[in-house]
Amino acid sequence: AGAADLIVVAARHDNRVGLYVVAADDVTVERVVSLDSTRPLGTLDLNGAPAERLASGSWDVLQQVFDVGAVALAAEQVGGIERVLEMAVQYAKDRKQFGRPIGSFQAIKHMCADMLLSLESARSAAGFAVWALATGSDEFELAAALAKAHCSQAYFRVAADNIQLHGGIGFTWEHDAHLYFKRAKSTELLLGAPASQRNRLADLIGL
Repeated sequence: AGAADLIVVAARHDNRVGLYVVAADDVTVERVVSLDSTRPLGTLDLNGAPAERLASGSWDVLQQVFDVGAVALAAEQVGGIERVLEMAVQYAKDRKQFGRPIGSFQAIKHMCADMLLSLESARSAAGFAVWALATGSDEFELAAALAKAHCSQAYFRVAADNIQLHGGIGFTWEHDAHLYFKRAKSTELLLGAPASQRNRLADLIGL
């Protein structure tokens, strides 16, 4: 928000949700401290700011924006999982205990195998959502909710396992593992946590 010229704000008027354009110069932006410092967040003070209503702005449009954003975020999460898995596998090859790489131990093998399974299932969920968006499929809303819920949980689980696999160094500021863990947690909550996405998915299929 601090770098924007115009800000689109959702607001309720006459019991209807509409979208309004506000000039950034007319609002106060205050940066907030967040878990993931690599993705800046802030709060907007809209008090007294003039706004112009978008003719096509409605809750349906806003929900579509959330769905598209959720799919984009799911794709980012897949990329994060892939990078974390690469880090884990490389460390399992390089780190030695009892005269052998820790990747030769069965527990580490199982952990890496589970991480790979999480990656492939997340990639499938995100890929289906991207396909549904690109083709205008009627299943897009379902696919978006499913992808965001599944990829969020998969990324967080793999990022946490990566820290465990790295042992003591994985908990330090000197290693990048904590950056992925924080990004995984922040994106898990952004644009709807897994629980809210599952609730929406249940509503869409009539449960």
